Amino acid sequence: MRPLMIDLTGKSVVIVGGGEVGARKARFFAPAAEVTVISRSFSPLFSGMDVKRVSCDLVDRSDEEIGALVGGAFAVIAATPDASLNNRIRTICRKKGILFNNASGDTGDLLIPSVIAGDHFLLALSTEGESPAVSRFLREHLQATLPDLDRMVALQARLRKYLPEIEPDSRKRKDIVTKVLHDPSVWAALAKGEEGAWQIIEEKYLP
Repeated sequence: MRPLMIDLTGKSVVIVGGGEVGARKARFFAPAAEVTVISRSFSPLFSGMDVKRVSCDLVDRSDEEIGALVGGAFAVIAATPDASLNNRIRTICRKKGILFNNASGDTGDLLIPSVIAGDHFLLALSTEGESPAVSRFLREHLQATLPDLDRMVALQARLRKYLPEIEPDSRKRKDIVTKVLHDPSVWAALAKGEEGAWQIIEEKYLP
């Protein structure tokens, strides 16, 4: 497994299963991809979600019929409690070269990470399916210990854009950026806003 950030704009993601797990997977993909959910019933959790719903029970459908339903998808997520059905979908997706994630059954070739996102950053955490609890622990730990991470990323972007105007030496610019990132006083000031942190940077690091 290798981590990638993929632009899902215009790509089709098919989720099989309309329960709580399916809703969680749909919520993950729906802001970016065109999501279709196939299920014989749908949880109230899908209410208001921007996804296409297809009412269908795949248990008695042939492999050819299932293949037609998922064909053309960029990725398929099997989120039913029926491991045998999920594994059938896995085999079909493998033959079609479709990325596949399995909530219950044989491992697929796509993992869905635990995500921390801000306006200026996106972090993905995974234990390759071995311990979702550890992924959740790491996410909660980072959120608790770095509540102003989003502001720091924006501050760093502002600093990197400004530094070439006053410092021609790239090594010195890198050193300033690193020192700012490790400065507790800058982090403390960020809790109240970017301008206070910028003032500290001007006083301590900018010639």
